[in-house]
Amino acid sequence: MPQAEQRGAVAMAASSDTAWNERGELEVLTFDVGRETFALEATLVQEILDLLPETEVPGAPPLVRHVVNFRGRIVPVADLRLAFEMEATETTPDSRIVVIEMRLDGEATLIGLRTDHVREVATLAAGASEEPPVVGMRWRRDHVRRLVRCRDDLIVLPDLEAIFAPVLAAAAAGRG
Repeated sequence: MPQAEQRGAVAMAASSDTAWNERGELEVLTFDVGRETFALEATLVQEILDLLPETEVPGAPPLVRHVVNFRGRIVPVADLRLAFEMEATETTPDSRIVVIEMRLDGEATLIGLRTDHVREVATLAAGASEEPPVVGMRWRRDHVRRLVRCRDDLIVLPDLEAIFAPVLAAAAAGRG
């Protein structure tokens, strides 16, 4: 890659919350929720599980209303459909729970994300990505970090910190 292009890729990495590498690439796990394709950094993914029995937690926020037992740990399961205002659908034989570990409120936290279909590990290019448009989006703009063109698909990189912020705020208010 010519040095000018490399500097452009690094500048793009610095201008967003997405951790593009020095070549302007990001290794992700792609999955479907509803009719949309999403992607998360592969480094966040701990495991991909067949659906497990879920336990509803009374009084929990709708986004994380259920938990599962994952290797002896209680893990909240988030339904991204709610964050992206999609209609609920029935699970299918392809439905999975993607267990990720991310920092929430400064603490490493395991969270399960309910998906309709796990696709593949892929490499996305920063040059094929854009910030979400100010108008014309059917989702909350603050829930989307980047939109990335990959082959004939448009992949959504969700902003999990923004999605979980109201849940954290509610939990903090309940403690205080």
